[in-house]
Amino acid sequence: MKNKTVAAWLAFLGGPLGLHRFYLHGLGDLPGWLLPIPTALGLYGIERVQQFGLDDHWSWVLIPLLGFTIAGCALRAILYGLTTPERWNARFNPTAPADAQPGQTQWLTIGAIVVSLMIGTAVLMASLAFSFQRYFEYQIEEARKISQ
Repeated sequence: MKNKTVAAWLAFLGGPLGLHRFYLHGLGDLPGWLLPIPTALGLYGIERVQQFGLDDHWSWVLIPLLGFTIAGCALRAILYGLTTPERWNARFNPTAPADAQPGQTQWLTIGAIVVSLMIGTAVLMASLAFSFQRYFEYQIEEARKISQ
């Protein structure tokens, strides 16, 4: 029996590593194995910033990958939490009755939704702000070089 609350928390806390996918679909799930790739690339982008500073062009591309992965997993946690018990049980617990306990929304499920909404939104906005700020600063620097 796949529990909706457990899946929502796994998507939020371990989503960038694919833990929610493995919980729901098993270890043979390809998207679950692919999720750590953008996570690792984003962490590498943070390492590049620490090594080379904020002017490193690759970090502008790599860091948002981590942010978008975290935000996407937070969105997945919200979607899991908002799924109706009937639909949840039909999809992940097909042998259980439509109103079985694993598909019910609990207070911990609502907590996962709230935390995912807050953190996911903050991470998404921070990723966008970082990328756009660095891009436009780079454009200004290049325009100054051309005008001189």
